[in-house]
Amino acid sequence: MTNEKRAEELIKKYGFSFHSISKNEIRNLIEQEIQNFQEGSSEYIRVLCGYLFCIGDITDVPLLEKAKYSINMDVGCMIDKEWIDSLKNSGIESEFVNSRNYIIENFISYYKNFEADE
Repeated sequence: MTNEKRAEELIKKYGFSFHSISKNEIRNLIEQEIQNFQEGSSEYIRVLCGYLFCIGDITDVPLLEKAKYSINMDVGCMIDKEWIDSLKNSGIESEFVNSRNYIIENFISYYKNFEADE
């Protein structure tokens, strides 16, 4: 299964009710993907990291940074630094970081009708 298809399946499984998604399960899936990255599109790990941002807190910054910086440049470009900065900033808007709610709304908007390229 391609990474885009895996991302689509992940979105179908979890949806966007972040309060009902297991943070530990998402963390474990990210760790597994870091250890056994599947070449191709970086969409799957991006969705996983987006989910962790949406349900996470400052304690998740090291794992998001590990995913962003330890696999390859393509993955690094796909994982939004804004997610990391927002968690570090406790979701408070600053001149450099949009509010957490705004970022979450954009994540949902981007992925709500996501379909893998066949």
